[in-house]
Amino acid sequence: MDIEKIKKDFPILLSVKPHGKRLSYLDNAATTQKPIEVIKTMDKYYEELNANVYRSPHYLSVLSTQAYEEARERVKKFINAKRQESIIFTRNTTESINFIAYTWGMKHIKEGDEILLTIAEHHSNILPWQMVADAKGAKLKYVYLDENFRLSMKDFKEKISEKVKLVAVQHMSNVLGIINPVEEITEIVHKYGAKVLVDGAQSVPHMKVDLQKINCDFFAFSGHKMLGPMGIGVLYIKEDILEDIPPFLRGGEMIDEVYEDHSTFAPPPLKFEAGTPNVEGAYVLVSAIDYLEEIGVDNIYDHETKLLKYGLKKIGELDFVKMYGPKDAKDRGGIISFNVEGVHPHDVATILDEEGVAVRSGHHCCQPLMRYLGVPATVRASFYLYNDFEDIDVLVEGLKKVRKWFK
Repeated sequence: MDIEKIKKDFPILLSVKPHGKRLSYLDNAATTQKPIEVIKTMDKYYEELNANVYRSPHYLSVLSTQAYEEARERVKKFINAKRQESIIFTRNTTESINFIAYTWGMKHIKEGDEILLTIAEHHSNILPWQMVADAKGAKLKYVYLDENFRLSMKDFKEKISEKVKLVAVQHMSNVLGIINPVEEITEIVHKYGAKVLVDGAQSVPHMKVDLQKINCDFFAFSGHKMLGPMGIGVLYIKEDILEDIPPFLRGGEMIDEVYEDHSTFAPPPLKFEAGTPNVEGAYVLVSAIDYLEEIGVDNIYDHETKLLKYGLKKIGELDFVKMYGPKDAKDRGGIISFNVEGVHPHDVATILDEEGVAVRSGHHCCQPLMRYLGVPATVRASFYLYNDFEDIDVLVEGLKKVRKWFK
């Protein structure tokens, strides 16, 4: 990978000079920057295609509808889903998970049932299930980490039972970077007759995802974390349960017939996409996928692994910094969470910003994990395809300045 060439594809990396410094953008787990082709594709949609989908037979509407459905097919191929009908466009991962909680969850979870989560889940994969459990009288149970900060499969196997109706698990942690064995988890869960929801927000942008191989029942991810625009997300529902899922929202476009006292619904996926969808978001998401596949998702993962190894080594040499998560790069994405001894994470991030380094500080929407780790917050550096070793070097030098500033 020619990183210098790749950087030139991202206007913001070249034009923005925070505090007069070179921008080292290391907040990719929150959102990613956009290549020029993605930006141009957004303009192209509004210049050449803009119209509401499905509703009119005129030229622009036909073009817009065609582009929208082609986007659905493109996403299907990208994650190797079996059927196009399984791809539902949403706003983001959060909405996708809430979709399943309010539809499948409220329909199938009963009093006394159990919902199994991991302690490292993002709030978006906890709060919806707390709602379902409260409403239905079900119980939430958590799988914890082992001594190496990876998901304890021993604990998982002890807690899975016939009472468990759903396992909701992240594919990759947005704090620790650990990649969970979702294929193995799904195989075990299905033997108990339960369903599996996988939060793929952090995995799809960085590694090859094959849903036919994973074989989960639900899978969710967001476009803005993979070079695409904000406001477009994807929910995958396995083909054999599509008809069992009631609509999440009701209104225009998702109907078959509407009478004064009842209605019938369109077949999936239209059944699940009420109102005017984010057509331009889906269209632009295709451009982001094209860019990722041109570079090669496997190449991106390999590049991030090199950055991760380098970052673990360089930050590990600072005796005043404590890192959280596995000490090695095996089965781990390009994320490093850490704290500087005696300094609040927000102060660390503020000083790093003065050096042109953009990182995240806080609990990262993972407060149960923070409590499990025994800290209120951490600093998080997260890498992507346009980052290089110099970004990490600047980060490390910035951390030395933090230490010097706070003595």
